[in-house]
Amino acid sequence: MKGIKKIFWAVWRVWFYVVMLIPILIMCPFLVASILTESGYPYFFKMSRIWAKCVLFGMGFYYKVEKIQNLDPHKSYMFVANHTSMTDIMLMLAVVKNPFVFVGKMSLAKIPLFGFFYKRTSILVDRSCSKSKMEVFEEAQKRIDRGLSICIFPEGGVPHDESILLDNFKDGAFRLAVEHELPIVPLVFPDNKKRLSYTFYSGSPGLMRVKILPYIETADKKGVIDRKEIKEEVRDLIYNELLEFEKLDKLKEKN
Repeated sequence: MKGIKKIFWAVWRVWFYVVMLIPILIMCPFLVASILTESGYPYFFKMSRIWAKCVLFGMGFYYKVEKIQNLDPHKSYMFVANHTSMTDIMLMLAVVKNPFVFVGKMSLAKIPLFGFFYKRTSILVDRSCSKSKMEVFEEAQKRIDRGLSICIFPEGGVPHDESILLDNFKDGAFRLAVEHELPIVPLVFPDNKKRLSYTFYSGSPGLMRVKILPYIETADKKGVIDRKEIKEEVRDLIYNELLEFEKLDKLKEKN
């Protein structure tokens, strides 16, 4: 039985990359056309959302969103969420309607075809290079001036130890939010690790829950102390929500 499960998981993992590439190949001419000019990004974003939903559906995932506060479609925000899976990117695109750009690590640009578009539409950062970190702020300002939002996974990557519920947050997202006066929107993804973690022989189709928490204003925040306080506040909000989801799941298992 274990052997059959491993075969299923191996095929399913390969299928994940196949289902990532198929919609990109189909939409490729339109995607390329949309990134030729800065004004084309909103169209690229709409196609990215279609791509994300195709990937989730193709993997047998379906999502349910709980939104506590509505967002202004004409306002820029800083979207942050816990990071446990490659599907975090797709789920973020699927549930957030405000056009945004990812700030992410350069390694994702190496993924065939996906990386081509990721490199040209996201803000890439080399965390080992201080110059790269400074360039992020300049690029973010350009995107905000065009009415776009920013999305960062503030853990800085997926924790190697999957028993960690939520890793410590890096400063970058909160420094950007404060300096550009972006309201911070925390999102909670409690199921992505269970659905498709970075452990190869794991995962399953099923529900992906999303909770979008009320945004936190940063317009009256200024210094380093304020940034640290906001960072801890946002981390506590996401962490406590993850704990609540865990408690709810345990109660369901008992019943």
